[in-house]
Amino acid sequence: MRLLYSALSPFARKVRVLALEKGLADRITLEPASPYQDEAVRALNPLNKIPTLVTDDGEAVYDSAVICDYLDGLAQPRLIPERQPERHRALTLEAAADGMGDAALLVVRERMRPEGEHRQDVFDRQLKAIAAALDLFERAALSADRFCIGEIAVAAQLGYLDARKVVDWRQGRPALADWFEVVSKRGSMVASDPSAS
Repeated sequence: MRLLYSALSPFARKVRVLALEKGLADRITLEPASPYQDEAVRALNPLNKIPTLVTDDGEAVYDSAVICDYLDGLAQPRLIPERQPERHRALTLEAAADGMGDAALLVVRERMRPEGEHRQDVFDRQLKAIAAALDLFERAALSADRFCIGEIAVAAQLGYLDARKVVDWRQGRPALADWFEVVSKRGSMVASDPSAS
């Protein structure tokens, strides 16, 4: 299998962490790609976004949630719970984390615009979404003993907030900060850390 990815992408990191946790990483060749610019990506994914997984049969699989679902079905242990209520809890956490990541990406892109062209309404709207998601994660009673798709997605997005210095999210969120301190030391998180690439 081939994974078209960017080391800084929190969505690609989520896929990589899940693959590492499942013992599948050695079956995946990592291929750096530039999202939105690399036409080789568009040939596989019409949205021209990463991550995009190419299976051993040549099928393109995207986006990150679908890739994780595909990989989760290849080996045990299952990291996307199969039974309710654990399943909807995990997938809701993943959706909230991915949504926070989308908002963080918009903040980063807006910061890249020339100084006089920043749109405050974009910052305000996206930073509110990020803060609300962070508050949700603070209340979610995340356990370092359970590291399924929801926790993986949250950890990958928190790492992105740090890497891109989007917000100082630890202030007022001691449970989340303590949880991240523990899970960021997992082998899968260390191996996928973009600052180590």
